[in-house]
Amino acid sequence: MSKKRVRRDTAFVEQMARVAWQEFPGHFGGALSKLLVGPQNSGSSRIDFRISRYAPSAYVEEHVHKVQEQIYYVLEGEGLLTLDGDKHLMRPHDYVYVPPGVRHSFANTGTAGLVFLVVTTPEQDTPAE
Repeated sequence: MSKKRVRRDTAFVEQMARVAWQEFPGHFGGALSKLLVGPQNSGSSRIDFRISRYAPSAYVEEHVHKVQEQIYYVLEGEGLLTLDGDKHLMRPHDYVYVPPGVRHSFANTGTAGLVFLVVTTPEQDTPAE
């Protein structure tokens, strides 16, 4: 039985297991995320907080944001992060800050799942050309 997600304007505690995995646009090969906090389930219009799990060889395509800032924090696995063409191996406890205007992508290059947290602010952005 699934619990219906409702927008809240107060503090809340939730169980991650109740949140469905989704493959968002631009994500491929089993690049899944759970939206934990965002406008869809909270009163926040300024933050998007997710946990992501990429299967081996899964990835998010290269993209850039006009105004959004992002932080990725790796919990498990390893992957290759590309920032404006420079490649960085990411492993547990590595993190990155991606400011607006930086072209980036992330791919699981390991043999196990790549699990990481993603914090994005503001929640909405129009991709830069």
